[in-house]
Amino acid sequence: MVNNTEYYKILGVSKDASEAEIKKAYRKESLKWHPDKNPGDKRAAAEEKFKKIGEAYEVLSDPNKKEVYDQLGEEGLKGGAGPGGGGFDPNDIFNAFFSSSGGGGGMEDIFGGMGGGGGRGGPRMRSSRMGGGMGGMGGMGGMPGGLGGESHSSKPPPPGEITKPLALTLEELYKGGTKRLKITRHLQTGGQEEKILEVAYKAGWKKGTKIKFAGAGNEDEYGQSQTVTFIVEEKPHNRFERIDDDLLIKLNITLSQALLGPEGGGAITKEVEQLDGRRITVSTPEAQIVQPGQETRIPGEGMPVSKVGSAKKNGDLIVRWNVVFPTRITPEQKKELRKVLN
Repeated sequence: MVNNTEYYKILGVSKDASEAEIKKAYRKESLKWHPDKNPGDKRAAAEEKFKKIGEAYEVLSDPNKKEVYDQLGEEGLKGGAGPGGGGFDPNDIFNAFFSSSGGGGGMEDIFGGMGGGGGRGGPRMRSSRMGGGMGGMGGMGGMPGGLGGESHSSKPPPPGEITKPLALTLEELYKGGTKRLKITRHLQTGGQEEKILEVAYKAGWKKGTKIKFAGAGNEDEYGQSQTVTFIVEEKPHNRFERIDDDLLIKLNITLSQALLGPEGGGAITKEVEQLDGRRITVSTPEAQIVQPGQETRIPGEGMPVSKVGSAKKNGDLIVRWNVVFPTRITPEQKKELRKVLN
């Protein structure tokens, strides 16, 4: 029985796949199995797989060869129309494919940004077996229509990004600092790798601020590493509420204090422990009845301002006075209050 499905299986496409689908499949498989992407013990097996992928693409991308293969299988191609002859080199096909697809500079450009380090600064892989430019096309039967018949880019799609929350306390955001975070990234080979990222955050940063680590995330099918993006979140505080660059704190005073002030006159004073541990004295307005919800503002004792060029270095501390009413009063006290308040 004629075996005319093996090449389709190698590329992972169906027998009715379009030319574009065949090209896409070849791009994916050849990048995955290129020997320079499979060093060490895996290289020998990768070279054999890479060779078969090249053979499959050479046949299925040529309408004449594909027709013979579909009818007679690989045996029908042995009359000189098929791959595997003395001049066949899968690296020539690979180089010609990516050159004609707009790749330009060959192996260094194709694999240059696909290492674990990510970006153009990462390690580059080179092949010593690649043919030069289109020189290896002679043994490919001319490839009717040419690979340049459609406009394709040799650059794979962007690898995207992974977002992770970075939950910080107000104390941390008041002072700034660094966190060491361990992440697990998935590799193209199917394995995993742990990385430690040092995340530096500045004093005054706000909720929603992003810190990006290019090339620190999972690898996609092309070997590209995603960007890991941390997004600042503010943890709730038991005493302070942040309002932009200001800090709000609520302090209780009694109804008697609100109406009469302290004995001997003056203002009610209280201490507030700041986020950095300092103790700040705050006072109610002097010689005034303090209304429920009335505020006192202390300039410069709020959050640091992280915006470059800002005229203010810090926001303000806002004290909101909460007047606590008594839960009960006696009939005699009511009588006396009516005399005073009427």
